[in-house]
Amino acid sequence: MNAYPIPTLTGSYVRLEPLAPEHIDALVVAANEDRSSYFYTTVFQTVDEATQYVDVMLSMWKSGEVVPFVQVDVARERVVGVTRIMTIRRLNDSSTPYAVEIGGTWLAASTQRTGINTNAKLLLLEHAFTTFGVGRVDLKTDARNERSRNAILRIGATFEGVLRHWQPSMVPGEEGRLRDSAIFSVLDTEWPAVRERLQLKLASYTSR
Repeated sequence: MNAYPIPTLTGSYVRLEPLAPEHIDALVVAANEDRSSYFYTTVFQTVDEATQYVDVMLSMWKSGEVVPFVQVDVARERVVGVTRIMTIRRLNDSSTPYAVEIGGTWLAASTQRTGINTNAKLLLLEHAFTTFGVGRVDLKTDARNERSRNAILRIGATFEGVLRHWQPSMVPGEEGRLRDSAIFSVLDTEWPAVRERLQLKLASYTSR
């Protein structure tokens, strides 16, 4: 499978750029601001770990498995996290995707609960539905992560249920254990309403 081009997607609060090795040092700084919110998510801590992460992501990108981005805070021109389009599903190697997942996301503590995550989801969903032309976008989280589940619901995604023992746990101390994953989705028929909801939510940040 060929790699999908990684575009630069620019919004009012965030710019999503192609993940690259030159982002490593800034990503390590962002990841170490305050790690208390990363309990359910694996986030690298050292330069070596970040380098390995970038190498893996770019290798997966070259094989057509992911489209990885770094998140840049537009107001401060500062790297603040990562996200990606993943779990790209097609009928065959030469066909366009019919569904993708948005995930692998984390943000520096200082940029959480700002307009950045909302803006990033708007940009990624727009790219998935408009450029890829998918019929469905998945979002998922550890079933125990109420904060993440509520954030996904606020986007306008639909909760579909919990898949038991769906994937390895990312919680420290739970190595080798499987976690339950809460699954959400947005369909192409729902996208216009979800887009409007996200735009209104972004406007509310601007008015604060």
